[in-house]
Amino acid sequence: MAGKIHDVIVIGAGNAGLSAALAARQAETSVLLLDKCPKSVRGGNTRFSGGGFRFTYSSLDDMRPMLPGLTDEEAAKMEVGTYSTAVFFEDVMQVTEYAADKKLTNILVDQSYATVRWLTDLNVKWILSTSTHAVKMGEKIKFPSGRVISVNDGGLGLVEMLFPTAENKGIEIIYEAKATGLIVDKKGKVAGVRVQTRDGSVDFKSRAVVLAAGGFEANPEMRARYLGTGWDLVKVRGSRYNSGEVLSFALGLGAQPIGHWSGCHAVLVDAKAPDVECAYEHRYSYPYGIMVDINGKRFADEGEDFFSYTYAKCGREVLRLPWRTAYQIFDSKTRPLLRSEYNRGFHVFADTIEALAKKLPGLDWENVVKTVSAFNDAVNDAPFDPSKHDGKCTQGITPMKSHWAQRLDTPPFYAFPVTCGITFTFGGVGITEKAEVLDTSGNVISGLFAAGEITGGSFFHNYPGGSGLMKGAVFGRLAGTSAGGFAKATRA
Repeated sequence: MAGKIHDVIVIGAGNAGLSAALAARQAETSVLLLDKCPKSVRGGNTRFSGGGFRFTYSSLDDMRPMLPGLTDEEAAKMEVGTYSTAVFFEDVMQVTEYAADKKLTNILVDQSYATVRWLTDLNVKWILSTSTHAVKMGEKIKFPSGRVISVNDGGLGLVEMLFPTAENKGIEIIYEAKATGLIVDKKGKVAGVRVQTRDGSVDFKSRAVVLAAGGFEANPEMRARYLGTGWDLVKVRGSRYNSGEVLSFALGLGAQPIGHWSGCHAVLVDAKAPDVECAYEHRYSYPYGIMVDINGKRFADEGEDFFSYTYAKCGREVLRLPWRTAYQIFDSKTRPLLRSEYNRGFHVFADTIEALAKKLPGLDWENVVKTVSAFNDAVNDAPFDPSKHDGKCTQGITPMKSHWAQRLDTPPFYAFPVTCGITFTFGGVGITEKAEVLDTSGNVISGLFAAGEITGGSFFHNYPGGSGLMKGAVFGRLAGTSAGGFAKATRA
């Protein structure tokens, strides 16, 4: 195989890489897919994701092709609203503080629905995100606009559906194949990949290469270098194999670094979760309670917005705290609203706030009691409605809680220690609207394309939930199509 010239080589076999490989194959090119992981844990960071996709739609009818088993009776009980291109675009821009690249964001938004349909045609199966995002209000099940469906069995289900599709379409896949550098011809065109395999170093030649190997979130040295002090100590939610080597050698070749290099997707995870690959230990139900630091004081507006718009930045806030730890506190009124992840992992409960706080070593229980008392006194009497911005807020305390502020007054009480867990990094290589990689002078590097978390410019500070996988699929498809067209045009 090493002596063969492939049309397209794709480095990385998560959502973006698989999408790129499949799109390149649809362009009638020969494709080699390289995965650094062993086959038993294939799929990169996608393997550890929740499987949610954010895309545009006019009504639930637009989702019928993805949900063929949905009955009219079931559909009648659901409220999904609409999600226009303008709203999706504004959601991305608002949470990224209007720093996101507008051209790339328009591509993400405009191609989101078509890409979900494309994935469906590639044998991806979907379910409604009822257990993670919907709220039941009487007989109605209300979904937040834009974030309605997920892949069946999450990110693991996504890659395990796409791998057989890739194999059936004749895509060659090599596991435990670590890319160590790019091969460049005398004219400066990328002409292949140097790969370390179990059998030694091998040069694979190609007409085009797609970089889809993710960011550097699993590399503590790079985290400290780019993200700053303390980031080498955080837990890693995703793949231990996303350690940044491909990104590093792309930059070494002269690829343009772009985006938020000191930014990342960082959420709240169980403080006692494993240090690596702890994706299923997250704690996203904080809008229904309060959070305190070890001094027993609140430090954030837990009800600023729906968790899909705030969860990716919460980890950074907790990393700044003493011991890099916070405590989410709920009472029995809100306990039924908590996501299923709260049924496992470490937590404590008690019949009084004082007794609860005393069960957590190092937590200033006296201040916790004062904080809860002050919070309860500050809650207004507006009705509680978790399906919308309900305006049930606090008054006269700092920080305020903007929505979903219910008094903590109904025992038993529950506390969940949380810390920072990094998901993926935001800085990466610059690409064109055709997913071509740019050099530091703004010129296209001939034969080199990129997609997914290895690219920069899309997310800054934060991101809307479900747009990460959507970005990977949209730009993976785009990169594969572009690479396939380039390869065909340069065949001898």
